[in-house]
Amino acid sequence: MSLKQYVTLGRSGLRVSPLALGTMTFGTEWGWGSEPAVAHQVFDRYIEQGGNFVDTADGYTMGKSEELVGQFIADRGLRERVVLATKFTFNGDPGNPNAGGNGRKNIYRALEGSLRRLKTDYVDLYWMHVWDKITPVEEVLSTLNDLVRTGKIRHFGFSDVPAWYVARAQTIAEYEAKERPIALQLEYSLVERNIEREHVPVAQELGIGICPWSPLAGGFLSGKYKREANTGKGDGRLDQAKFAQLFDRFTEPNWKVLDVLLDVAKQLDKKPAQVALNWVSTQPGITSTIIGASKVPQLEDNLSAIDFTIPAELRKRLDDVSAIESFHPYNFFGPAIQNRISGESPVYAWNVGRQHQLAPAKESAEKPKANAAEK
Repeated sequence: MSLKQYVTLGRSGLRVSPLALGTMTFGTEWGWGSEPAVAHQVFDRYIEQGGNFVDTADGYTMGKSEELVGQFIADRGLRERVVLATKFTFNGDPGNPNAGGNGRKNIYRALEGSLRRLKTDYVDLYWMHVWDKITPVEEVLSTLNDLVRTGKIRHFGFSDVPAWYVARAQTIAEYEAKERPIALQLEYSLVERNIEREHVPVAQELGIGICPWSPLAGGFLSGKYKREANTGKGDGRLDQAKFAQLFDRFTEPNWKVLDVLLDVAKQLDKKPAQVALNWVSTQPGITSTIIGASKVPQLEDNLSAIDFTIPAELRKRLDDVSAIESFHPYNFFGPAIQNRISGESPVYAWNVGRQHQLAPAKESAEKPKANAAEK
């Protein structure tokens, strides 16, 4: 693949690059990230390579990310070339309960602020950043539908929501002839595969694209972290305790995944981050993977992650070591139970709490009687 092999996002006509440029690192207002000049270089390089999908949010670096993205697009006159995505949900005025969440009042407030910072009069994709557990899905859907109809947004999608929420929104939209969500933005990586249980199936069933965030698990899958404490400053590593508190990356199962990833990367003569990105980008249901970069060399490494194919035997090693645990009710959806439903495996019956295997009737009827010697 290449950045220029554009794919449609969900069941829409919007064509995007298979790798999207995430801009959470644009600006240093959080105490880390890229200076504007470096962010501009990263943006320019992504565009020059053929990328067209840029993702930001009103809360990234306290609004600075949107300002920089808007300026970079305006500097090069790229507004019609770029598929511009931003997000709403997080509170923009602490102390004001209606300046956050997914209610109609806040959506309009948030969008007006984003349009101003982005120096545009519309966004191509407007994400609901997080489910707020309060606002009825009907209100969210109605508001976003109205914004599409008025031209302030072209499409919308959901980030970090339950799968049932997606299904309900889609059903209501179909029934009421409203605009439908075209994409989901969810965390997905070799050490975070939980969306495979519900979200990937619902997206495939409903024709919704998936845009994974944190495909490198916050840098964990780049191989820069070690099992020993990561407390050094200036070495590109995070404090282990703080990092673990946020996303709990430093667990023994994750270290095992990393060990296999490092070995596979060595056999392929690729960097671990490139293999990890390639794995995510080529998984079922994935449309465009969101990558971030604080420097141009890092961006170029990430962009080359889709230039190769992971051989089946090595991919299986990655699949096996990172496989998610099967538990109720998902264990009923695997081959063991499904084959019994389809008749492809022996029939079982439960009697007073005991499990008995029943031999097929024909086999029992044709089986010869044992003779005295066999007894």
